[in-house]
Amino acid sequence: MGSEESSDGAVSLPPKRVAEMLEAGEVLIIDIREGKEWEHGRVPGARHFEIDEVSLNADSIDKSKPVVFQCRTGSRSEMVAAAFRQSGWDAYNMEDGLRAWEEQGLPLEPDGGHIDGA
Repeated sequence: MGSEESSDGAVSLPPKRVAEMLEAGEVLIIDIREGKEWEHGRVPGARHFEIDEVSLNADSIDKSKPVVFQCRTGSRSEMVAAAFRQSGWDAYNMEDGLRAWEEQGLPLEPDGGHIDGA
């Protein structure tokens, strides 16, 4: 599948693989960035929970599909993915985050969306 496991148990998937899985309806994407980051640009179809809200909303995340967590660079989402994986979810981190998604020319919404550098 082109995944890589880190020392803390998180498994990362490259953005192109995440895009393929999303297009096939095989995965849920959870964006854990701050609200202002979300507003500037996001993966089409992603759900949004700021990092400090993710565990509070865990029950609303469907366990029947793999879930990919993403942030701007992949560091925050790697920690969240590892925690969810340890709690029984089929959870992944998007490798190098939304920055890599944008660099690879994958779609963002809204039209003209971009990744905030902050």
